[in-house]
Amino acid sequence: MRGDVLDRLGAGKYLLVTTYKKDGTGVPTPVWVVRDEDALVIWTVADSWKVKRIRNRPEVLVGPCDVRGNPTGEQHRATAVICDAAAAEACRALLRRKYGVLGRLTLLGSRLRRGTTGTVAVRITLDD
Repeated sequence: MRGDVLDRLGAGKYLLVTTYKKDGTGVPTPVWVVRDEDALVIWTVADSWKVKRIRNRPEVLVGPCDVRGNPTGEQHRATAVICDAAAAEACRALLRRKYGVLGRLTLLGSRLRRGTTGTVAVRITLDD
């Protein structure tokens, strides 16, 4: 069952990741997603509010969504962890493979703007 959920979420183009502020308010954000073994991995700007919220509270809610962040399926409780530089590079390779030309262009633009340390990978494991 859990593998099926990971397959569905990882195969989708966007994942809605809801992180939580210190007061418990949820903040949903649509992001690109790839599956990496028994987890989902997303890629984001290192100093984003999403990353800051994950560092404070690693519990997240994830589910499929469209490009605008409108949920298109069931949301699942999960735990998010900020990855090291090696994992971020592996995530970039997976994104290049999954998202093709658009992924390559986006990653190139990000590297030119922020360098390789300006983005991080976030590993998400389902709690269900």
